[in-house]
Amino acid sequence: MRAAALLAGAALLAACAGGTLKEPHPLEGRIWDVRAAAFVAPEAVWERAARARHVILGETHDNPEHHRLQQRALEALAQRGPQRRLAMEQFDTEHQSALDAARAQGADAEGLADAGRFDRKGWNWPLYRPLVEFAVRRHWPLVAANLSRADARAIVSAPSRAGLPPAPPAVRAALERDLIDGHCGHRPDAQRLAGLVEAQRARDARMAQALAGAGGATALIAGSGHARKDVGAPHYLASRDVVAIAFAEVVSEHTQPLDYLADFATPASFDYLWFTSRHARPDPCAGMAKR
Repeated sequence: MRAAALLAGAALLAACAGGTLKEPHPLEGRIWDVRAAAFVAPEAVWERAARARHVILGETHDNPEHHRLQQRALEALAQRGPQRRLAMEQFDTEHQSALDAARAQGADAEGLADAGRFDRKGWNWPLYRPLVEFAVRRHWPLVAANLSRADARAIVSAPSRAGLPPAPPAVRAALERDLIDGHCGHRPDAQRLAGLVEAQRARDARMAQALAGAGGATALIAGSGHARKDVGAPHYLASRDVVAIAFAEVVSEHTQPLDYLADFATPASFDYLWFTSRHARPDPCAGMAKR
């Protein structure tokens, strides 16, 4: 059931699965400041983000434009403030010591990917290599931020293994909605849904733990679901000094910023929505509909 995608931001993908755009979209390339309820220039985003302890750059994983903009954001942060730690969902925390050792030995991006057991096929390494190369070039430490898939699967089978306090009803309801959307509207049985919710919460909590323990300012590369301040990784951070940016694919029938918040989030989810072109991909729900 596309488990990896479900646990890594599938809600945004499901929300943005509209038809192919035939003409320029009025939101494409624009940035919506959620708090100010106004469009802003990139420089305003960079200035605010540079003052934050934690900056989260939420992506749709297979969209090259999102990764290009993430690199642009990292360069802007590097120009405006002190060195940060680059945390990435694509590295599991169990490989942090190996990443640190490789970095100490002067490893390049390929060497760091090897040390951190980067799943080159599953994560489409060419999309992420420029971000790791940025960290090497700028001497930013890499922070492995994710729960391993094995641990996530174990939590799906036995939710109590997450070791988390019960989720507030609003958080649970939002995550259940995201996961059902990620299953193309099909609701898993109650036990599996509870396990999927706890696995998602455990991933977010692990990312928050990695950020808090990084020892300085951070920038996190993660799916937009993890970037949500109301239910994602920031929800588990003691520090409220977080700027969350979601790169959102435009949908032909959605021409107002609040249309997107109504679809997959709330005004409390992000600080900025940065609208981008859609990446061409097969309908992820077509095969499920046939089955």
